[in-house]
Amino acid sequence: MAILLIRHGETAGNRDRIVQVPETPLSDRGLAQAAQLGRRLAREPIAEIWTSHLMRAHQTAQAIERATGAPLALHPDLEERNFGDLRGTPYAELRVDPFVPEYDPPGGEGWIAFHERVDRAWEKIERHWLDRFASRGVNAHLAVVSHGLFLRSLLERRLLSAEDLERHGDGHGKVEIANTALTIVAPGVGSATGARHRVELLACTVHLEADAATPAPPSGRL
Repeated sequence: MAILLIRHGETAGNRDRIVQVPETPLSDRGLAQAAQLGRRLAREPIAEIWTSHLMRAHQTAQAIERATGAPLALHPDLEERNFGDLRGTPYAELRVDPFVPEYDPPGGEGWIAFHERVDRAWEKIERHWLDRFASRGVNAHLAVVSHGLFLRSLLERRLLSAEDLERHGDGHGKVEIANTALTIVAPGVGSATGARHRVELLACTVHLEADAATPAPPSGRL
């Protein structure tokens, strides 16, 4: 049993380095990536799919839904950080680095509010996991499709240890999460009471490298 954390496929905004607007769909490459991810997960016992309501995440989740037959539910609290008035602007034209800790985008979501939303969303996932899966001994996975900054906030602040970040980060405590990257989290028994989760696989994209006709099971450890 595991929680599968997944980033959406590529968009034109990712490709062209533009702060994304909510309605940004997957690019042709992103659709292909989502299909490859679906094939990777096709044989896995995925019981439910939770996804951000933003189009790029929803389209990625739909590829998993088609491959697995698992029911899909939209959860707006899984959406990416809202950059407000900066959305639609090429990064090269920005006069400020929107990722510095002190910066709150005009008309958007400040870091504190964003991290608090990530925490609320994770607590909701944990509660559902305990009620729907762990307490009933259900041997199945919960797939969660979200966005790069959302997943980084969750992993860097909540799920990865300092040793993990030193080993797998960029030297500044940041981890790279590529499009359709898969992270596997084995929740600790009684996680709501403090047992530590175990990240078994971090930001894996082997499905983009393998023969698309050959499903690759989500296995491995940090």
